[in-house]
Amino acid sequence: MNKSIFLQDLGNKDYKETWDYQEQLFKNILDIKIKNRREEANLETPNHFLFVEHPHVFTLGKSGDIDNLLVNEKQLAEKNAMFYKVNRGGDITYHGPGQIVGYPILDLDNFFTDIHKYLRFLEEMIILTLAEYGLKAERSKGETGVWLDVGSPFARKICAMGVRASRWVTMHGFALNVNANLGYFDLMIPCGIKGKAVTSLNVELGVDSVDEAEVKGKLLNHFTTLFEAEFVAKNAKAKSLGA
Repeated sequence: MNKSIFLQDLGNKDYKETWDYQEQLFKNILDIKIKNRREEANLETPNHFLFVEHPHVFTLGKSGDIDNLLVNEKQLAEKNAMFYKVNRGGDITYHGPGQIVGYPILDLDNFFTDIHKYLRFLEEMIILTLAEYGLKAERSKGETGVWLDVGSPFARKICAMGVRASRWVTMHGFALNVNANLGYFDLMIPCGIKGKAVTSLNVELGVDSVDEAEVKGKLLNHFTTLFEAEFVAKNAKAKSLGA
């Protein structure tokens, strides 16, 4: 089993370009797995982890309801935002500046073949990271992602998740609000869940800005421990995160 993961920080990158890149990496892993099966080969499958920040964009999962987007095409343009229907699970979500988006593209045969465990580990990575900032983050029953003040009238989501998996290969991932503009969340019903608020780390800490590179480093440390993995940096920016 290969537990090394190629780490790349793509910086600020268009959603569609990043999606296409994910698909390329995802297909490459699937092709190796199919070749191994057909030819009884024993080729090692790679794993990838992408960090990225997107320009303003709304994405709708394959089981999502378009009515959860509360603005039309003209209004999206006025907000300099894009919209895409995508092939992940989940409903509608928003990505934009000040948000850390992570896309693990893993062959779970290298780790464990349990998609529910995979999602719980992603949530745990976020929960442990937020605990380092003094926040008690939790899961909310029946609602994938990470929340604060679960079970109270003040419950609010700080991290959204949505993944796709085929033959135990994953793509898409998580979006953690760190210095996000929360006004964009008013343009939709986040994840299709009515009556629940959204928050950001800087808001919870009462500061103007949180060091995003520091947050990424903490996320990677917890991911490494949970998945018993090691990161291999593919660019200088990734190396600066301490991987």
